[in-house]
Amino acid sequence: MGFSGYRTTLVTGASSGIGAATVRRLRAEGLEVYALARDVRRLASLSAETGCRTCAVDISDLDALERLASSTEFDVLVNNAGQSRRGNILDTAPDDVDTLVDINLRAVLQVTRLIVPGMAKRNRGHVVNVSSIAGHYAFGENATTFNSSVAYHATKAGVHSLSLQLRVDLYGTCVRVTEISPGRVATSIFQNQNAADNADARFVGAFETLQSEDIADAIAFALGSPARMNVAMIEVVPTLQVVGELRFASRSEAAQSKDMRTGADNA
Repeated sequence: MGFSGYRTTLVTGASSGIGAATVRRLRAEGLEVYALARDVRRLASLSAETGCRTCAVDISDLDALERLASSTEFDVLVNNAGQSRRGNILDTAPDDVDTLVDINLRAVLQVTRLIVPGMAKRNRGHVVNVSSIAGHYAFGENATTFNSSVAYHATKAGVHSLSLQLRVDLYGTCVRVTEISPGRVATSIFQNQNAADNADARFVGAFETLQSEDIADAIAFALGSPARMNVAMIEVVPTLQVVGELRFASRSEAAQSKDMRTGADNA
């Protein structure tokens, strides 16, 4: 049986972007999916499209999370909910720090704490943590890098550390842990960083970025791998994004490079 016999999945941050794409992908595989997010309207639309179960819950509402965790046995947990802000430690607003820590890290820890013990007891399950290359690399302040806040980097580094430690805590069980670490994905996270800055055009429009479906496919690959195989981490970046040098070639630069190569070939 595919997906190691998994039946029931919880996806956080499910109303749009990577979360919604993951719901669609896993529903297509026949899994029962609980889609958790705050946006009731988008969840209703997603449910009508896919048949997923909706959980209109604020990810920071611990009481609601506890009720959900006690109501269903989840075979798969996809910790996807997250937010970003721009800026560095010299100008980060206190509210931004609190929001990013609450959503990107504290909520992930709480959901994991509530869901994973049941997986360990049943000796079956899979945790997928969606982190970011921002949790592994330091980015400078320029238009061709991620340009996110230090709090975002720190919280995503925390998710990476959680993934590492969770495998240790689950040693001896058949519960698997996968970290998906994306580079730039064409989601609303860039518009949310600073709408007045025309971030969508600067960070997405000029570049060949990943799509949400690419990350959903990576998640499906990890879940669908044989039970003997744990895909510990997948770093997924656009072909034109080079993380090591923190560079990202724009569409125009890639076209110029292609033209130069073609001209050389024809010479």
